Amino acid sequence: MRVQDNATEVTAAGIARLAGVGRAAVSNWRRRHADFPKPVGGTETSPSFALAEVEGWLREHSKLAEVPLRERVWQQLVGHPEGPVAALTHAGCVLLLIHDRPTLWLEVSAGSDERLAAMLPEALDQVLTPRFVHPDGRVKAPESVNTPPTVHTPTAAPLTPTTAPRTPTTAPPNPTATPHTPTTGPLTPPAAHTPALSIPTASAVLPSAPLLRGTAELAAELGARQTFEFLLGRHLDANPRQYTLTPADLAGLMADLAGPARTVLDPACGTGALLRAAAPDGPAPRPEQADQRLYAQDGAPDLAALTGLRLALHTRAGVRAAAGDTLRADAFPELRADAVLCHPPFNERNWGHDELAYDARWEYGFPARTESELAWVQHALARLRDGGTAVLLMPPAAASRRSGRRIRADLLRRGALRAVVALPVGAAPPYNIPLHLWVLRRPEKAPAQPEVLLADVGQFAGEGRGGPDWRAVRDAVLDAWRGFDRVGRLDDRPGLARSLPVIELLDDDVDLAPARHLPPPAPADGAGRLTDVRERLDRTLRLTADLTPEAADTTHPAPRWPLTTVGELARGGALVLRTGGNGGHARVPVLTDHDVLAGTGPSGTLPESEEEAVLTEPGDVVVPVLGGGSVARVIDDATAGAALGRSLVLLRPDPTALDPWFLAGFLRGTANNRQASSYASTATRLDVRRLQLPRLPLDAQHRYGARFRALDEFERALRLAGRLGEQLVRGMYDGLTDGTVAPGR
Repeated sequence: MRVQDNATEVTAAGIARLAGVGRAAVSNWRRRHADFPKPVGGTETSPSFALAEVEGWLREHSKLAEVPLRERVWQQLVGHPEGPVAALTHAGCVLLLIHDRPTLWLEVSAGSDERLAAMLPEALDQVLTPRFVHPDGRVKAPESVNTPPTVHTPTAAPLTPTTAPRTPTTAPPNPTATPHTPTTGPLTPPAAHTPALSIPTASAVLPSAPLLRGTAELAAELGARQTFEFLLGRHLDANPRQYTLTPADLAGLMADLAGPARTVLDPACGTGALLRAAAPDGPAPRPEQADQRLYAQDGAPDLAALTGLRLALHTRAGVRAAAGDTLRADAFPELRADAVLCHPPFNERNWGHDELAYDARWEYGFPARTESELAWVQHALARLRDGGTAVLLMPPAAASRRSGRRIRADLLRRGALRAVVALPVGAAPPYNIPLHLWVLRRPEKAPAQPEVLLADVGQFAGEGRGGPDWRAVRDAVLDAWRGFDRVGRLDDRPGLARSLPVIELLDDDVDLAPARHLPPPAPADGAGRLTDVRERLDRTLRLTADLTPEAADTTHPAPRWPLTTVGELARGGALVLRTGGNGGHARVPVLTDHDVLAGTGPSGTLPESEEEAVLTEPGDVVVPVLGGGSVARVIDDATAGAALGRSLVLLRPDPTALDPWFLAGFLRGTANNRQASSYASTATRLDVRRLQLPRLPLDAQHRYGARFRALDEFERALRLAGRLGEQLVRGMYDGLTDGTVAPGR
């Protein structure tokens, strides 16, 4: 229906994607064609246009490329009048309908958009009601298609305007729960949570009708699950600062540590990565996971709704999802789960310290205001059955802060804390900190002589942004945990894992940081690694000697070349000059000015924005414009395809007119950089257009280019030798101080 489709807006960057052109082409069309659609929203610098009008204009002027269906659906989603989250939730509901009842969707979608909107709520009721049981144990009745919508507020559940469900004051007992008597005051009544999903009204669905039809087409091409994962992934990529994600490899490790479970809770579910890892895909779960129930809660209503849909699409398990502040308003106070998986928010001061002083969950001590993570630990334990397992991702400070030592001590004494595992740097955000995993178990009885497992797999950290070696991390952690869990103790594994009697940790600090308690690596291991580094250094130094440039001929008189500038070459078409931007697609790695200066691979990221990213190609020359250094880098196949970051200028030479290595080499001249630089009080900026190079025929350029390329290889070898030398020195210091290397020659 055109009126509804016009409600979807698209930016200039979106138009460029639809037409398969650059954003500059869209700007030219707007200037040159008087009939180009007028903006309907946005700002003066970033206007938005009606998607239907844009598609019509592109088609009329034969400029509409064969638009990938996924791109068209994505543009409809981001331009939805209620926002992308509401649109994604509507799309997820329809994808679940297509997944479970495809023939019913075909019946509902036949005819006009008004008919679809009128029939869809009742159809969704037939799918959502059996799949989603609300936290109070009752199934929320579907709303009449004639029910007038209520006012939509930011705190309401994200499925667009519905009648608010009745919030219970208490929840009935879980039939599979193990009775548990609180040790202190009454449970906090769950008065502020709401069901994560509700059935939308006809008036709420109508603006989404074009999107829903496009989503159904995409599902026919990709499948319902894959379509939802694509749209959700795009949304998360476009808003990286709004969400803290749990990487899939880490989620899988946490689920494996918890073991198979019939009932699994994630009280801070985010986008559902942990529960998805705990629920097997496909129709044949393991016996322990038959009739599985997944419980999810999150303080962000949109995340709770998206998690519920994601889980329903990926598993046949029953899903109970709720929106609300878990610590202040627990949606599942009577639940006694087999497993709890949680990636809680870190370092929160406003977690409910003042309101929850007498809460029954604090069996191991009342957490300090600065110890929000220990509040989540005790919440997880309170929701476990006796013998159930919880795995939480924790900041490393939680293992050693003095304000939490009494709670840590009680967790150890009573046998609740079973393992602390230090992960490699880069395992999860924040990526610069080696996070910990805590494995806890609700004790059925106090152990006689409890021990705790401490492990550190930091040695498996990867280089750059590649992340850890997850296979090695997984194998080492699971092998140590399963060996410890069978018998309650583990023989020392030097540098990796050991179990310690709890009594040895109950000192004034109760410091549980694994690195402080592990035995050093075995001498053979340390010596072996040092030998490998030394052999690599020897090879690199020999390579450096082979690449040492020949001495320059100082008797050769300096030539008087005719000179030109980069600006003149750009105006003449011999090269294209582009500058780095502030945005692009979040999945594309970004080449930063630091990467160019250090000679490393792309390491940056940029949030998705309306600005078109500049992607590098082999043969491009990249120049940093800040810092005053004379550096230019030729892009090779390994670096090609990265987005150009801020403070960089890209020069793309015409190979019939310019040799890229000749260009890069002359741009690095010190005098050349000095004459093209401007100076402020605290910074130096390079005007790349003023850089000079001689006018030489192409064969002479190639000769210079070959010499410059050899110098670049020599420089790379020197950098590698420096890094290997640092590793060798650090390893020698470590070996001598921990006794794995003997003093001597």
